[in-house]
Amino acid sequence: MKLHLVITTYNRSAYLQNLLKSVAELDPLPSGVVIVDNASSDDTPDVIATAAENFPVPLLHHRLEQNVGGAGGFSAGIAKALELGTEWIWLMDDDVVAHPDALRSFSTWMDDYRCIHGRRYDERGNPFFWQHRFCSYLGIHLPVRGNVFAASDVFHTNVGCFEGMLVHSDVVRDIGLPDPRFFINGDDTTYGWLISRKFPVAYINRYVLSKARPQKQIDLGIRHLNDSNDLGRYYSMRNRGHIGQYLRAENAYNGFGFALGTALTAAKEVFRLIAVEHTLRGLPTLWRGWRDARHILLDASWQPMKPSHSMDKCPRGGL
Repeated sequence: MKLHLVITTYNRSAYLQNLLKSVAELDPLPSGVVIVDNASSDDTPDVIATAAENFPVPLLHHRLEQNVGGAGGFSAGIAKALELGTEWIWLMDDDVVAHPDALRSFSTWMDDYRCIHGRRYDERGNPFFWQHRFCSYLGIHLPVRGNVFAASDVFHTNVGCFEGMLVHSDVVRDIGLPDPRFFINGDDTTYGWLISRKFPVAYINRYVLSKARPQKQIDLGIRHLNDSNDLGRYYSMRNRGHIGQYLRAENAYNGFGFALGTALTAAKEVFRLIAVEHTLRGLPTLWRGWRDARHILLDASWQPMKPSHSMDKCPRGGL
């Protein structure tokens, strides 16, 4: 079995260095690692070059000419991994560390599933909340209450997360690459939903990653709400346009429900500003994101990413 890690990084060389140390200690090891460098301006290239000197598997530095966000980075990284002939692709951000037995933990389910997520700890060593389902009526993912592993070690969901998604190359060729137009926010949720339309998406009761970057957050009982920034706020609203277009492409769009989901998204971001960040300075950014989302929704020329059965013919996923 050929399995590659795809890591997307941008100006977080210290986190990347720790992640690569943990990857080098995986047992079993992957076949190789692709690091997508989103045009970092710090010492990321030096960190990668130093790690590559004694890394136990091939380490490929795939540097992009500009920052295309997490969505564009993972799209480029998956395409590169497929060029290398990989069978499985394990996706992750740069601010996590891998558990040594992670790939062994995945192996139990790799015969039965083609899209798998493992559990994560937060930076304090507590279980990180990730149990959602995408509601196509609203166009948002909703938290699932309770212990989803009470009766089984597998929870079937219909969302994805690029901070730990393990996906088979056949799925990518069928669904296409992640859509780089998202830049950040909603790209992995949407990609997981698109996968779930054809393949089961599994969340397994095994811890495979730990988050390394601390975030300010509050406990809402059924989930945690993290802090954000203007970039994240803008794309949380702006990408409603792309989500709506994907719902239309899948014949799952309901205008009233989607408008309600957009209102709920805006309300969540306003609540985040007040309760977590104690400011209202991000309101103009949310308005700008909503306005741009409307332009995307009204774009009659918009097309979804296309299946890429031949990655050589469609290096950018068929756009």
